[in-house]
Amino acid sequence: MLVKAASTMVDSSVITFARFFFGIVFLGLFMLLKDGRIQLRTKLTWIWLGALGKSINYLFENLAISIGFAYGNILVPPIQTVTLLLISTLWFKEHISSRGWMAAGLCIMGVLFISWNGQPLDILWSGNGLTTLLFALSGIGAAIHVLSQKMLIKDMDTGNMNFSVFFWCSVLMAIPLPIQSEGFVGPITGSAWLALIGLGLITGLSFYWFAEAIRRVPFAMAVIVGNSMVLFTILWSFLFLEESITRYIIIGTIIFLAGLLLLNLPSGKPAAAKKKPIENAV
Repeated sequence: MLVKAASTMVDSSVITFARFFFGIVFLGLFMLLKDGRIQLRTKLTWIWLGALGKSINYLFENLAISIGFAYGNILVPPIQTVTLLLISTLWFKEHISSRGWMAAGLCIMGVLFISWNGQPLDILWSGNGLTTLLFALSGIGAAIHVLSQKMLIKDMDTGNMNFSVFFWCSVLMAIPLPIQSEGFVGPITGSAWLALIGLGLITGLSFYWFAEAIRRVPFAMAVIVGNSMVLFTILWSFLFLEESITRYIIIGTIIFLAGLLLLNLPSGKPAAAKKKPIENAV
């Protein structure tokens, strides 16, 4: 919703940079008040991979939302989930249960249903196909970021890990701005500025709070609650932006929510759960 509001004033490149820039400002202030110091890390490979993944995530997500519908963002979680499953299998050689692959299949089916939206195929590939590709790339980037968190959390605390990653994200996104960005593309308004600042606020603090929440509640519960953003995205795009929500989008959402629930609900086998840390990392 905030990306859509900010896109009336600036282009997607500026939005991406601003999310990280204001994000580290708010996160940095929070950490100074909480701990009195900030540690910026540079020499860890996973810091840079996490920064690259999150930059890809926000860059393509902001671009897709700017040119398409706000509810398209709901495609990111299932694509991220499927990507993490593939990484878990191909890289970490972890066993994925039949239930995991079934859940992945439901996620993909839901994505395809939403992308189709009942339209003729020629219209789909000329319009929705592009935004679907952008959201798919965004989901892959988000998965790389989650993977970096999994690797970094062993050696870093939540605050400094996120601050370091987002700081270098802002640097990466600032470098091409003079060349590729059109800057201000619409009227300068207070609401658009508030949207940019709000994006930074939720970017900087939400990842910190989510990581801390995981320490306090069952992980499956945290994942399921986190993925409820899908429902709010559809509801708010309808209520505030008056975007059309068709029965195909509703059916597709139900299908991939079923996939996410199937993937993340406890199996009743604690021993097996310990062997699959990435399968639930969404």
